[in-house]
Amino acid sequence: MGSEAEIYMAAKYFPSPGQGFKHASVDREIAFYEAICSGNMELVRVFMKPLCCEGCGVLSEDPIRNMKYHMVVLAAIIARSCINGGMTPEQSYSLSDHYIMKTDKCRTEAEIRAVHLDMIEGYTKRMRQVRLSGVYSKQIVRAVDYIVSHLHGRILIKDAAEELGISPSYLSRLFKAETGLAFSDHVNRTKSEEAANLLLYSGYSDLEISDLFGFSSQSHFIRTFRKYMGMTPKEYKKRYKLDSPTTK
Repeated sequence: MGSEAEIYMAAKYFPSPGQGFKHASVDREIAFYEAICSGNMELVRVFMKPLCCEGCGVLSEDPIRNMKYHMVVLAAIIARSCINGGMTPEQSYSLSDHYIMKTDKCRTEAEIRAVHLDMIEGYTKRMRQVRLSGVYSKQIVRAVDYIVSHLHGRILIKDAAEELGISPSYLSRLFKAETGLAFSDHVNRTKSEEAANLLLYSGYSDLEISDLFGFSSQSHFIRTFRKYMGMTPKEYKKRYKLDSPTTK
């Protein structure tokens, strides 16, 4: 990792912010890497592009080799981004080496795309753990990770407690003591914050976002969103959405 060839390819085909992208592309590239570094998988999915999409450049006339080269470049950039975000160099480069070796063994485009997704999800999950470690106890880190991993359905404290191997009452007390929020409040606040990102950066409607996060009804979603974001989803979009939103 970090060879002159990789750095050259990274600079040429995946420039740093301000090095050759149009404004909208700069915003999207920055948002993608920041979403990975923040451990925000929902937002990562919004900004993630297919491997070797239009405008990425051609590194080889052979389609499989071209995809593999792009995976090496992307792995290098994500590894360095996550180091800047707080992951240790040893862990970050070990992960990138792992995914590059998996890519090298691939024989089809479908296999490479599967490793591509696995790498992005793997780095994002590790960064979420990096962000939480040192702030909360291991049990609360696992509880928060459980919440983030189950945002698309109903999240009950008894299920999280069972996953952690502790009682719901103990988890409730510990969660409140460390985070300052009740478990259910943290769940609803996290869902509202993730919904806010999708309102701004995706083409999903309010109803689709409500369904996506497992709210019982659109009215329930609106009430919850207003409680934690201080305004309705419609008001939030009107105030903060860009003039030229990204659509799915």
